[in-house]
Amino acid sequence: MEQQMFNNSHILAWLEYYSQHTQVDLEQVKILDITRRNKNLIPTVESHRAVLVFTEAGHPDIFYRMWDAGLGECEVWYNEGSEPSGPILHHKVSEMIDRGINASAGMLILNPTARSTYKIGMRNSNFSRGSIHYVGSEIRAVILNKMHIAQGDTVCVISGESIAVESAIIAGEGTVIAVEYSQADRKTMEENAHQFGLNNIAIIDHVDEKTMEGLPVPSLTFLVASASMEQEMACMLRLNPHMEFVIYTLDFRCAASLPDLFARLGIGETEVIQLSVSKLTAKNTFVSEPAPWLISGRA
Repeated sequence: MEQQMFNNSHILAWLEYYSQHTQVDLEQVKILDITRRNKNLIPTVESHRAVLVFTEAGHPDIFYRMWDAGLGECEVWYNEGSEPSGPILHHKVSEMIDRGINASAGMLILNPTARSTYKIGMRNSNFSRGSIHYVGSEIRAVILNKMHIAQGDTVCVISGESIAVESAIIAGEGTVIAVEYSQADRKTMEENAHQFGLNNIAIIDHVDEKTMEGLPVPSLTFLVASASMEQEMACMLRLNPHMEFVIYTLDFRCAASLPDLFARLGIGETEVIQLSVSKLTAKNTFVSEPAPWLISGRA
C-alpha cells in the first residue's frame, strides 16, 4: 500500500482547523493531496471553489505557476508550521508569487470564479507554441467525446499532443501516456504539461513493451494513423487484450482499410465517422478545415 504523508486523522484535523477559522462550507471543499503521485493542482483549483491542498515542503514556484495560469485572484488561507494550530493568514495568490512552501501542511485555496465543469475543446491559442500543429478545437471536442474518458482512466495518446493535454485534465485521478517520436514534439509536450500544471502525463519516445514497463496499463489508446500503426496497436493489445482504440486519419484509403485491420486484430464494434467543420471568415465566406475520419473499436 502507498505510504501517505497525510492520513485520515491529519485530514480531519486540518478540516476542523479551517472550519473554526473560516466561513467556508466544508461540504464544498475538494481535498487534494499533492504529495501523492500524479495529482494536478491547477486544473483542480480552476474547477472547484474551495480546495484543501496537502503538500510537503518545497515547491518554490507553486504560487507563481498558479498566478501564471490566471489564478492570481484566488485566496490562500494558511498558517506558519506543519500543525493545524495557531494564527491563520490569508493572501491572494498574486501576492504570494515569490513564496514557496516551507513546511508540510494543509492550505485552503478559494476560487470564487471556479467552473464546476471542464470546457472540452480548448482554443489552440491556450497551448504552448512549438513544433506541433494542433487539430482544430471543434474536432478535438468530438474526439474526446468518442474517447469517453473517466476521471481515473489510464489512456495512451500517440502523436496527439493537444488530445493528451485535455485527456490528462479530464482523467485527473488517472494517467496519460503521451508518445512523441520527435524530440521537438516531446519538448513542446513537456512545455504544455508544465503550463497546465499536469503531473499525470508520462512522456515516452516510442511504443514497445520496454518503454511501457513500469507504467499503468491503458484501457484506451488514441493514435494518429501512421506507417507504424499496426505495430503500435499489436503492442497495446499484448498489454491489454481488451483495449479500446480511437484512430484519427486524413487519408481516405487508410480509413477504408482500418475495418479490415481491426478484424485481423480481433477488434469489434467498429465505427467510422467523418468530421467536417467550416468557419465564416471576415469576408463572409466559409473556409473548410481538413475533414478527418475517426475510426473506433473495442477488442
